[in-house]
Amino acid sequence: MNSRGSVDIAIERCKGCELCIPACPPRVLHMSEARNEQGHPYPELLPGCTGCGACLLVCPDFCFEVHRFEPNDTAEARP
Repeated sequence: MNSRGSVDIAIERCKGCELCIPACPPRVLHMSEARNEQGHPYPELLPGCTGCGACLLVCPDFCFEVHRFEPNDTAEARP
């Protein structure tokens, strides 16, 4: 699956609430086995992100920065 977006996750701010996991429409977030400095598991991103921003909207700790990729325009004008 091609990714149309990505997210940066501030794992040090995450409290492990897991609200982002079911909110993700393409289901590309999962909780890590690892833990942050506060002892909480944090979300990890799998390939296939659409950049929809659902994770950003539900996160109470503002852990997500969403990036949406611009599609490559293959129909450029030709001489």
